[in-house]
Amino acid sequence: MSEANSPQDWNVLAERVARHVENYLNGLEAVARGDGEEHTIPLLLLEVSQVILAGAQLGASADVILPDNWEPEVGPDPDLDAVRQGLAERLAGLDEYVEVFDPYKDTEPTSYRLSDDLVDVASDLVHGLRHYQQERPLEALWWWQYSYFNHWGNHAGASLRALHAVVANARLDVAHETATA
Repeated sequence: MSEANSPQDWNVLAERVARHVENYLNGLEAVARGDGEEHTIPLLLLEVSQVILAGAQLGASADVILPDNWEPEVGPDPDLDAVRQGLAERLAGLDEYVEVFDPYKDTEPTSYRLSDDLVDVASDLVHGLRHYQQERPLEALWWWQYSYFNHWGNHAGASLRALHAVVANARLDVAHETATA
């Protein structure tokens, strides 16, 4: 563990990130069920923004190093296909979008699906949450931080940009129509 962070510091960060993760997972499941259907995109924008805050906190923290450089087994991760399918249904017509995966390395646009990205983020987050729930906050932080840099941070950022574009375009189009009417 880094000298910059005491076990108490790590525990506080783990608790904070766990709350963001639980909120994200609960929000995603609610949207997938159709709760608040008239506000699907703004709700998803809010959920992704809040979980990206947790990712930024992980990114700004010192590297989390496991004492034995080994991650204990947590068992199989839950199946999130029902959430993915529910999101795909709620996002019909908006699910597919184009993104540049890494603006410094990849310059070709790649097709993505919001439903896939949102559930990919959830899958990484729930894995860390399982460590946290088994009273292993350091392992949870390690997983969340590692997977933030390696996977879910990119998918959350891409989906945030897509969701923002939908909300911004809808609001700006309405404002433009009102101004010219």
